[in-house]
Amino acid sequence: MERHVSMMALLLLSVFLGFPGYAQAVSYPLIEEQREEKAAKGIREKGETVCLFQSGTEDIRKTIIVGDILIVYREGGKRGHEEVGKIKVLRYVGEDYIKGEVLEGRVQTGDVAKKGAVAGLVISSGERCK
Repeated sequence: MERHVSMMALLLLSVFLGFPGYAQAVSYPLIEEQREEKAAKGIREKGETVCLFQSGTEDIRKTIIVGDILIVYREGGKRGHEEVGKIKVLRYVGEDYIKGEVLEGRVQTGDVAKKGAVAGLVISSGERCK
């Protein structure tokens, strides 16, 4: 019996020591590696440019014009799509791309930017929108 009590005490002690009682959050400026990782994941924040792929059809060009603000949505699992940011349309690039600037939120590759019934897909390749 004594052996079981000592083993339980040791087990409880190891559990308590393994879990810290509190955590302190600290914010550090991004280092170059983190910036590169963020860019590799296609994450864009306020002030950064994004490239949208769109169908290039006439209804897109009639609905989305330079200067428009598009609402950006991300698939949120069971909740459907959730709003994650806003993009300002800067210009059309070729037949299939729109260059924009992030005004709010964190936009990433795979998000959908919409105005009314038309939409563009945020892509990671900035090369398309130069």
